[in-house]
Order: sequence, then C-alpha cells, then structure tokens
Amino acid sequence: MQNPHTPAAPRPASRGARRRLAGMTAAVAAVVAFTTLTGPGAQAADNPYERGPAPTEASIEALRGPYSVADTSVSRLGVSGFGGGTIYYPTSTSEGTFGAVVVAPGFTAYQSSMAWLGPRLASQGFVVFTIDTNTTLDQPDSRGRQLLAALDYLTERSSVRGRIDSSRLGVMGHSMGGGGTLEAAKSRPSLQAAIPLTPWNLDKTWPEVSTPTLIVGADGDTVAPVLTHAEPFYSSLPSSTDRAYLELNNATHFSPNTSNTTIAKYSISWLKRFIDNDTRYEQFLCPLPRPSLTIEEYRGNCPHGS
Repeated sequence: MQNPHTPAAPRPASRGARRRLAGMTAAVAAVVAFTTLTGPGAQAADNPYERGPAPTEASIEALRGPYSVADTSVSRLGVSGFGGGTIYYPTSTSEGTFGAVVVAPGFTAYQSSMAWLGPRLASQGFVVFTIDTNTTLDQPDSRGRQLLAALDYLTERSSVRGRIDSSRLGVMGHSMGGGGTLEAAKSRPSLQAAIPLTPWNLDKTWPEVSTPTLIVGADGDTVAPVLTHAEPFYSSLPSSTDRAYLELNNATHFSPNTSNTTIAKYSISWLKRFIDNDTRYEQFLCPLPRPSLTIEEYRGNCPHGS
C-alpha cells in the first residue's frame, strides 16, 4: 500500500500532448531562425559598412540625420599641405568606424562657405572635414592636392582617426574646389566617391576618373556656366564609371554655399551608396530623378551592379 505522504509518479504525457509540444518547439525554432535571418543584424552582416536606420525621403531631406555630432578645429599651424579646417563627426562609436569626406571651398572663399555641409553629412554617419586652402587664390590642381593632404591628415594624424575607415573616403568641393575634386579623383582612383559642386576648371575632359562621381551644376551659373564646365566634365567621364549630372533649377554658382536640401539629399544618397556600399539608398538614384521645382535636369546611369 502506497504511503499517503509519498507523491505519485508523474504520468507520461499522452501522444497528443507530445505532438503539440514538438510542434510548439519547432514553431519557436522557426521564429528564432527567421528573426536571425531578417532582423537588423542580418543586413549589416551582408554589408559591414551599413550605418543608420533604413532611409526615407524625409530622412535624407532632414536638416539632421540620426547621429549626434561633435566638431573639432584643426589649426593651419599644425598641418602641412592644406590650411586647416573643422572636423565634424558622429559621437557614437557603437557601430564601429565611419567613412570620411573632405570638402574644399571655392576661389577666394573659406571653409565657412561650406560649413553647412559638415553637421548635415556627419549626422548621417560620416566624418566630414571642411578645409581652408593654403591661400584663397589656389587653383584647382592645387586644391586637388590639398584635398588629398587633408584626407591623409584625417586618417593618419587627426584626433578622430580611430573613428574612420581609411579605405572608405570621398571628396567634395565648390567651384575651384569642385575642379579640385576632379583633380583629386584623377590622382587617387582608390577614392570611393567624388562630388564637384558647380565646378570650375580649365581642363574640360576627365577620361581618367574611375571614382563614382556626381557633378552638380546650376542653370543660372554665370561664373562656371554648365555648358563650358559641369556638362563637359560629366560627358567626358567614362561610361564605365558610376556617374551622374544633377543640374539645379533656378540656382546660381553660389547655391552650394548655403543650406540646400537638393544638394544634401543627393550628396547623402551618393556618399551612402558608394562609400558605405549601402544599396538602401539606390531608390533615390535609380530610376533617375525627374525634373522638378528644384531639378532642371538629371542624367546618369543607375549604379553598376545594382
């Protein structure tokens, strides 16, 4: 006779209960597997350079992106090959390193003329260096060398060098700085992106450039008219190069000197696509943007490999 204080042995689960338990276990495993494959880390595993949330039209047109930004000044006395500047960078390091971009001003201008691009681009996940040139009268070939000198300083000696992936670099510039941007891309094919803004250069042909290049012109530019500058620059780029020509509507040579949503929107998309290899931004570049209140014309090819 069983001791009334001894608990009875548990009864084995019925066959139906065992089937239900097995089904639930399989379902949980499937959910875990699906989450692992499609969750936020999956895309990043495919592309280790991807930074930030999925973009929207609103996010790339916003005055600020998802990253908090800090800045640091670089004295011209502490550098060689260019005239110092200001570095803007995301404060977070949780996602690893970022790509970097150096921005040059135009003839007679200072870094302040391009300062709006610093926090705007950095807040989208780039280290951005707006520079002064050795003298405000430096010509495009000199500005091209100075852009490269600034990139070398940024990646090798600057206080933020640990935040930068030195294999993912780009250049931008306005007017003669835009001409210098083409010079830099010609000299250093390893650059991942180039964006000349209303560029000026006596050299009209750039068949040597293999860096993905977005040229921005302005329909009302009388300093570097698109017919003799931006358009022939674009047309001379090899068809094998990822290239685009954006002509701003109702704009002037100096439109890149103040906050400009159209310039920012397509610059962010171009830099993200080619410096970060982030195909989430192709939707803003392909199909090619159509003429609008701010776009007079847009030419180009969809990113190769897309």
